[in-house]
Amino acid sequence: KVLWTVLVTMLGYASSLPVGEDALCTAEDLAKYRIIFIGKWSQTAFPKQYPLYRPPAQWSSLLGVTHSSDYSMWKKNEYASNGVRDFAEKGEAWALMKEIEEAGEKIQSVHGIFSAPAISSGTGQTSTELEAHPRHPLVSFVVRIVPSPDWFVGIDSLNLCEGGHWMDEVSVDLFPYDAGTDSGFTFSSPNFATIPQDTVTEITCSSPSHPANSFYYPKLKILPPIAQVKMIKLKKSQPGLSAPFINLPAKSNEIIDTVS
Repeated sequence: KVLWTVLVTMLGYASSLPVGEDALCTAEDLAKYRIIFIGKWSQTAFPKQYPLYRPPAQWSSLLGVTHSSDYSMWKKNEYASNGVRDFAEKGEAWALMKEIEEAGEKIQSVHGIFSAPAISSGTGQTSTELEAHPRHPLVSFVVRIVPSPDWFVGIDSLNLCEGGHWMDEVSVDLFPYDAGTDSGFTFSSPNFATIPQDTVTEITCSSPSHPANSFYYPKLKILPPIAQVKMIKLKKSQPGLSAPFINLPAKSNEIIDTVS
């Protein structure tokens, strides 16, 4: 009788535990998406200190992953990993890719890595394909704002699955984030490490509240989107989509990228 009481108590506790974001995905098949990143960083929309040279306004390569709720690439108000720090500050992807690989091997929380080429101006678009799995329906990615101290845009754990079906199309406006690892205020600030490290925070028209901040527009209520991402489900799902080879050498503050 005592054993039965303990068992019932344990089952009751287990049923009260939070359910993962991806636990409700009952889709049977894999889903393949075209992901399109659109840069909207123009001198008209963001005139203050707009970078025109050495280097001009541009975007790094996009690096993303499809995963379960057991993995997190980055989160607002949490500390950035060493890999996200290197990517946000210098556009170096190797440490972040290693973190993704280790998470996939350790807890099988990662389904696939995807990347898209850099954009050599503040406006323009780049795209690639990704594959989502019913047990790995979440999408996360980062794109570095170039030049900047440690600023980026991205998505954290967007669920592409709704119950028993995959979403046909998703569109999300993107706003700048500070990785919390460099204390520079402007696009062209020299390296100035944040010690101790701060958490990832969204940059707004009033925060950081400092006139020197490149995104400080006190007359605005909100910043306009600096970028946008669209994910469009492709009609035929093709299992076994392989991740592309990524070559992301970085020189100073300028991204040189080739993807094959």
